[in-house]
Amino acid sequence: MEKTAVSMKSYHEIRLPYDERRDLLWKTLCESYFQALIPEGACVLELGAGYCHFINHIRCARRIALDLWEGMPQHAAQGVETVIGSVIDLSGIAERSVDFVFASNLFEHLSQEEFAQTLAQLRNKLTPGGTLNLLQPNYRFAYREYFDDFSHRTVYTDGSLSDFLSCHGFRVIYCAPRFLPLTIKSALPVSPLLIRLYLRLPFKPLGKQMLIRAVAA
Repeated sequence: MEKTAVSMKSYHEIRLPYDERRDLLWKTLCESYFQALIPEGACVLELGAGYCHFINHIRCARRIALDLWEGMPQHAAQGVETVIGSVIDLSGIAERSVDFVFASNLFEHLSQEEFAQTLAQLRNKLTPGGTLNLLQPNYRFAYREYFDDFSHRTVYTDGSLSDFLSCHGFRVIYCAPRFLPLTIKSALPVSPLLIRLYLRLPFKPLGKQMLIRAVAA
């Protein structure tokens, strides 16, 4: 099962405290990469929104943030709809209403059975042509650090995650095995200029997170 509200509080305090550098990172990623993938009139749903770093910086007609953590709504920007709940119960999301689903560093915390339950529901929530966009640690490159996070339960590489999506009703349309470094916890500054330059590099040094985009098959 997913983490309880109590353990979620402990997780955010111990493993993932709020960091302004992370918000700057996501602001730059949204402006320089993700915004171009999202139509102006789209409905965007972020699963496991946490501090709402992604959803707060996206411009679209409707923004929905979902997370089990009760502290999430206090971080949501004005205009973001917040839903406290599990990603394996998306009954509160209307069918065929979402154009862009995003999740960052989420499904390695769930079992494969829970992930499959989420995917089954998402197929019905997405509009025709709507996309599922997953940013996750790639075990192929991050195996040394993968289980430093005590809540990681399931291992995925770019190959296994692509296959898992294909087995559960999705077609992968884009796969970047090395999209971003694993963490901002380093001596390097979080600079919008450096982030933009990194996104343009044909080869991503230190890239240990993958980005996979898929549509319902």
